[in-house]
Amino acid sequence: MTLAPTETPATLPQATLMQFGVGRFLLAHVDLFASQARSAGGDVEIIAVQTSDRPAGRGKARALAQAASYPVQLRGRRHGELIDTRLAVDSITRSLVAAEDWAEVHRSFCNDVTHVVSNTSESGYLVATGDSPLAPCPVSFPAKLTQLLKARFDADRPGVALLPCELLTENAGVLRDVVLGLARDSYQDAAFEQWLTAECVWVPTLVDRIVSAELEPVGAVAEPYGLWAIQQVDGLTLPFRHDDVLLVEDLGPYERRKLHLLNLAHTWLVARARQLGVMEQLPLVRQAMEDPRLGGELIAMLREEVVPVLDHEYPGMALDEYVDSIIERFCNPWLDHQLVDIAQNHEQKLERRLAPVLAIARRQGRALPRLAAALAPHTRDTRATPPSAQ
Repeated sequence: MTLAPTETPATLPQATLMQFGVGRFLLAHVDLFASQARSAGGDVEIIAVQTSDRPAGRGKARALAQAASYPVQLRGRRHGELIDTRLAVDSITRSLVAAEDWAEVHRSFCNDVTHVVSNTSESGYLVATGDSPLAPCPVSFPAKLTQLLKARFDADRPGVALLPCELLTENAGVLRDVVLGLARDSYQDAAFEQWLTAECVWVPTLVDRIVSAELEPVGAVAEPYGLWAIQQVDGLTLPFRHDDVLLVEDLGPYERRKLHLLNLAHTWLVARARQLGVMEQLPLVRQAMEDPRLGGELIAMLREEVVPVLDHEYPGMALDEYVDSIIERFCNPWLDHQLVDIAQNHEQKLERRLAPVLAIARRQGRALPRLAAALAPHTRDTRATPPSAQ
């Protein structure tokens, strides 16, 4: 599923990313990867743009503008090693506030940028009523992006690669369709719409890292595990190389691996803790992992039940190694991951994360007793609903 590297940092062209959002996730994920690639000889820099009106966000953007680097503290386990180290991230070379520096954002987008990265939350693609790319400085991220892309098109500049990091299936396709709709409504320019689809490269990506806390005035605390899976798209040149940045033929198996192993394990823990009545006594994931009725059974369920089913369905995905990483992440001594937080929307999570694996197992003729127990009606706090295959 993963493509062999075809370029080394030394052979990659210079890349300038414009990043929409200065939240702690990007600071400890894409920006950290880019900084480590720079240390290895990669020629990459990031222009960070604070897009919202939140005072805290503006303060963070200003702190980024004043500092040559910021700290990321990695704390947890990886590959059997206990890690507690602080890194200096220097990949953000400019930091701008959209509402204050919009002319400079325009200039940089038209003249300097090769790639676009965003992490504006799952609702970040919504466009408020009355917002438009024709506004002096649009409110929403998609309207801002559409205006900037039109300015670049009008300047007769080549297209850019867009690598959104929002946790949406086919995130790049969703963003592209929103931008195309705004372009069609605002500009009525067929040549611009053709440029958006033919010259710009819309690249689906999947991100995975827990960034647990912010550091003041700017920085983050994160687990050592990190993944940025990027789907191969015609015309894509990666902005940099990094061991945790994977170029893959299809994101689908990686999305399902995360959903039906990592996310499934979280939801199974909640279901089992409720069944045993120990949610209050063992409120944290790492505490639950120390109880053999929870942690021991979880590991057995993943290795003996779920992995064989998924390995048959999605071969070549290194599922055993992925389970090793899940166990290390769940046992992170510095991460206070509350089961009660995972329990939000529990019924929907059971149907989305667990039920499809049971459906696949039935089709394969396999029995998964530990997993099935989590979907038994008596483990639920509300009225049971029949599991669906979605």
